[in-house]
Amino acid sequence: MQIHRWMLASALLLCAWPGQSGAQTKIAVINFQEALLNTADMQKQSAELEAKFKGRQEEIEGLSAELAEIQNRLQTAQGAEAASLQAEGQRKQRTAQRLSEDLQSDVEFDRQNILAAGSGRMRAIVSELRLEKELDLIVEATGVLAHNALIDLTAEATQAYDALHPAN
Repeated sequence: MQIHRWMLASALLLCAWPGQSGAQTKIAVINFQEALLNTADMQKQSAELEAKFKGRQEEIEGLSAELAEIQNRLQTAQGAEAASLQAEGQRKQRTAQRLSEDLQSDVEFDRQNILAAGSGRMRAIVSELRLEKELDLIVEATGVLAHNALIDLTAEATQAYDALHPAN
């Protein structure tokens, strides 16, 4: 039964590409994410994103240091002082939690916008490479079990992206 399914799938594939049965299908692979993230543009935007949120990250780290100090003081505190330190620690913990969640949300929002714009530009480049190289199909390398390095367009796509969209 499995052999019949395989033969049927092969026949359907041949029928789907009329006129191609005698011609060799030209296929390439690309690690799309690697190609995109290795571009100078994406690396520059990543550094800018990190710099944009550095102050907020440092604020959270400062609160963490204050919380650690409160924990140290709590070990020897007693009575009213211990209760006061406990309340202060809880306030700082809530503040740190909110700041951290807000930071994570803002970073993720900006990151998604950057990746969406870069992905659109990279898709156009991959389409152009497919036409230029007269390829029938380009598949994502992460879904391929094995392939010949000669048909991998990852580095070439990164170079083409950098040429068309230089990081200024």
